[in-house]
Amino acid sequence: MLCRLGGRWLRPLPALQHGARDRPLAPASTGGVKHSALPVWAVASVSAVGSGGPGSWYEALATSAPVHGTEEVLLGVHTATGLPWWACIGLTTVALRGAVTLPLAAYQHYILAKVENLQPEIKNIARHLNQEVAVRANQLRWSKRVARLTYLKNMRRLVSELYVRDNCHPFKATVLVWIQFPMWIFMSVALRNFSTGATHSEAGFSVQEQLATDGILWFPDLTALDSTWILPISVGIVNLLIVEIFALQKIGMSRFQIYITYFVRAVSVLMIPVAATIPSSIVLYWLCSSLMGLSQNLLLRSPRFRQLCRIPLTKSDSGTPYKDLFAAFYAKFISKK
Repeated sequence: MLCRLGGRWLRPLPALQHGARDRPLAPASTGGVKHSALPVWAVASVSAVGSGGPGSWYEALATSAPVHGTEEVLLGVHTATGLPWWACIGLTTVALRGAVTLPLAAYQHYILAKVENLQPEIKNIARHLNQEVAVRANQLRWSKRVARLTYLKNMRRLVSELYVRDNCHPFKATVLVWIQFPMWIFMSVALRNFSTGATHSEAGFSVQEQLATDGILWFPDLTALDSTWILPISVGIVNLLIVEIFALQKIGMSRFQIYITYFVRAVSVLMIPVAATIPSSIVLYWLCSSLMGLSQNLLLRSPRFRQLCRIPLTKSDSGTPYKDLFAAFYAKFISKK
C-alpha cells in the first residue's frame, strides 16, 4: 500500500507492536533492493515541500510539468527499445542532441558567420561616420563628450539597420543556450527523480530498482555514486576539451572573452567533485551530453558540413580545419618554446 505525501509515493511505516516503543525502527525495505548511500542533500526532504524551506524551490522544479514530460520521454524510450537503462540514457541523449541542439548549433554558426562577414562594412561605416561627426562637431563647437555620444548613438542605429537588413542579429545566436541549458536541467532532475524514487507514480519504484541493476562496467548500479571517480573525471576532461577547442579557434580574443574562457574552465573543473556526489545515472547523462557537444563542435568545423547547412564562408574559415586545430593544440600544449 502506497500513500502520497508532497509529490512523493511513500510506503507507510508498520504499526508499532506492544513493547516495541523504545526499540529503534528497522530500515524500510523495498523488495530487497540495495539502496545507494547518497548524500543527504542529494535526496530532498519530504518535509520541505510546501513549507517554504530551502528545498521547496527544488521540489517545485522536480515536480514541474517539463520534468514530468522528460520522465515520460525516458520511460517511453526504455519501453519502446527494451534496452538497459545505461543504453537508454545514452540513446536518448544522442537523439535529443542530434534532433534539437545540432540544428540550433548550425543556426548559431550561420548567424555568427553572417555577422563576421558584416565586419568590413561596419568598419567602413564607422570610419565615415567618425569623419562626419568630427566635421559637425567642429562646425557646431560640440564638446568631446557630445561628439562621442552622437557617434555612438548613430553607430548603434546604423549597425542595427545592417543586422535587420541581413536578418542576423547576434542575439539570435543565443537561442542554443536558451534551449540546451533548460533541457540539460530537466534531464538531470528527471534522472535524479528516478534514482531516488521521487517520481509521480508507483512505477517510479520499479524504475529505481531497474536503475540499480541496469548499469555497466564499473558502475552496475546507476543509483549509486561512482566511487572510482572515472565518470566525474571524464566529464571534466571532455568539457575542458570543448573549452580549449573554442579557445584555439579564436585568435585575438577580447578581454571579456578571455575572462569567460577562464570562468568556463573553472566550472569544468568544479563539475568533477559535484559529479562525484550524485547518482551515476546523472553523471552518465552529463558525459554523453558532453561527448555529443564535443562531436558537434568538431563536426561544425567541417567545410562540407558547413556547406550542407548553408553556413556562409568567412575570412577565418580554413580548408583544413582539423589539421590547423591539431597544429594549434600541439604548439600550445606540447611544443612550448
